Amino acid sequence: MSRSEEAKQFNQAVKQFAEHPTVKRYLSDGSANNDKSEPLDAAWLRKLCLELGADDVGFVPIESQDLGDEKSKILECWPLTKSVVSIVCRMNRDDVRNPARSVANTEFHHAGHDVDDVARRVVRTLEDKGIRAINITMGFPMEIHKFPDRIWLVAHKIVAQAAGTGKMGIHRNVIHPKFGNFILLGTILLDAPLTTYTSPIDYNPCLSCKLCVAACPVGAIGSDGYFNGSACLTHNYREFLGGFQDWVDNVIESKNPEDFRQKVSLGENVSMWQSLSFGANYKAAYCMATCPAGEDVIGPFLEHRQDFVKEVLKPLQDKEETIYVVPGSDAETYVRKRFPHKTVKRVHNGIRPQSINGFLTGMRRIFQPGQAKGLDVTYQFKFTGQEQRKAIVTIKNQRVNVTDGVTNKADLVVTADSAAWLKFLSNRTYLVWALITGKIKLKGSPQLLLMFGKCFVS
Repeated sequence: MSRSEEAKQFNQAVKQFAEHPTVKRYLSDGSANNDKSEPLDAAWLRKLCLELGADDVGFVPIESQDLGDEKSKILECWPLTKSVVSIVCRMNRDDVRNPARSVANTEFHHAGHDVDDVARRVVRTLEDKGIRAINITMGFPMEIHKFPDRIWLVAHKIVAQAAGTGKMGIHRNVIHPKFGNFILLGTILLDAPLTTYTSPIDYNPCLSCKLCVAACPVGAIGSDGYFNGSACLTHNYREFLGGFQDWVDNVIESKNPEDFRQKVSLGENVSMWQSLSFGANYKAAYCMATCPAGEDVIGPFLEHRQDFVKEVLKPLQDKEETIYVVPGSDAETYVRKRFPHKTVKRVHNGIRPQSINGFLTGMRRIFQPGQAKGLDVTYQFKFTGQEQRKAIVTIKNQRVNVTDGVTNKADLVVTADSAAWLKFLSNRTYLVWALITGKIKLKGSPQLLLMFGKCFVS
């Protein structure tokens, strides 16, 4: 069919549209002329959110500098976004604090569903009024095919801080000024400006009491504010994400049922079944349980601190339980020293970079400061092949820094085909073959590569 014939058919279809009952009704009732450029009343929207079940709500314009790099992620998710709504729903505190994981996880699951339900009802009401909006899932399901790279569409914590519904404490949970960290967050993206917006709170509710530091069974929260994300992921999220991949690997690699039972206990197997059947369960979240911050929460801590520690912190510290750690990790060292009565189970956390970008950006998440003690080393990476990238990795003062570029002061230069390097990361025995075939080349002491590997265990 020629373009002129296509244009003719299109024009005929347009004429037919004008006679369609739906089109005629839409045009006759004035819907086509509704002025949607007027800002939406923020007071009305706040009242709506609270009436539909939110415990607090905040608003931030998409242009806000407080959103930082999250702005581009939000627009990538929904380019029509003009305003962002932060939804807050409370959790029952004593449920979260209970050492019995069934009690705590039931609260997490129900509160999470509440957040999604509230956000969905708000969007439905807005839709009925001709206002376009979408609600972002509170947690799972996520864009899990991207794991271990970013799997969430919008970072609720960043939005909450920008909208003034809380600030992150040293445990990396958002603390609401009134409800403390016993909250879950949701986000709504809105295709409309608002009459007014809320502002970030001018203080941090975090008390720096370090109870979260004392409670964490894997030492993920440092007293200096450093957060070891891989330690938290490996244990607390054992039955999510990478932990499930490790469980599958054990199934595949076992020679027979008896061999599998040696790797995975009956209790662990049933626990995984429970998570698959009823919703994945957290193994800890003790940092949230012990946090005394927030106007509604702080009373018992201020009035009877010793009783608070005895009733809230000690039961979690004294609990006999299995703690999951990566072999050779800082977490393994920490648990054996700090909680000798807890059982250490050495596992893999399933973090396997799927791209060179994922490898470089993920370094900060799996870096082990304890393993890097005394190191002052600079690595130059030159990736060739499908993903070409040059990066400088510096390990100094038990911190890692990753930047793009080239340096002439590298202690070790690694030149690698990108596909070969990713294969090496998922199978360390592949390194010998890669060195023999020249797919990976080293300039400098190979010992430095071994030292590098100890700092990034998974």
